[in-house]
Amino acid sequence: MRIVVLDNDRSQADVICQVLTSAGHICHGFQTAKDLLGHLRKDNYDMLILDWQVADMSGAEVVRRAREKMPEQAPVLFLTTASGEDDIVAGLAAGCDDYMIKPLRRSELVARVQALLRRAYPTQNGAEQLQFGQYVFETRPGRLLMDGAVLDVTHKEFYLALLFFRNIGRPLSRAYIHEAVWIRETAIPSRTMDTHVSRVRNKLQLKPENGFRLVPVYSYGYRLEKLGA
Repeated sequence: MRIVVLDNDRSQADVICQVLTSAGHICHGFQTAKDLLGHLRKDNYDMLILDWQVADMSGAEVVRRAREKMPEQAPVLFLTTASGEDDIVAGLAAGCDDYMIKPLRRSELVARVQALLRRAYPTQNGAEQLQFGQYVFETRPGRLLMDGAVLDVTHKEFYLALLFFRNIGRPLSRAYIHEAVWIRETAIPSRTMDTHVSRVRNKLQLKPENGFRLVPVYSYGYRLEKLGA
């Protein structure tokens, strides 16, 4: 999953990102609320971790404005000090999902994050079969069916299609798609992604008569639309 971290202390943000990257997540850190919110307008994240006492904006305002740009179910974990009882009350009142007391313990951080993500995205954690209308994704063998028939898709086409269906109606940036599907490939030609998207569109027959449309988002990426929703 993609996680964004806000902390005035760059070294703290870097440590959090290192820990979560080692746990299999994609993590980006920011030191100001302005930079974070500006980035959220351009890219997609599944979870927010923030220091409640950032310098340029109140924690409550950061949460409110970040939630406008993130998935509705995206969990928020906030960090405070042992003496920050008022912060804890304010953070939970602002709609945060959990909190941790600094200094952070690495194993606890990973456990808290995993628990919040499991709760927020239950179908993405250990599910063997996911269904979206006439499409069924069997995640263990990596098999895709349409109306009961197995589709001939490659490994990357399978996970690219699943990424779109898990984010129906949500624009996905090219950077997000690259990190989610081409995880270990630091650079791929732009045409490679476009070709894979075109193959997914054709093999899954993502066209209006089947209730879905996979469209480019100008200068950004792609979005899968469910028609009539």
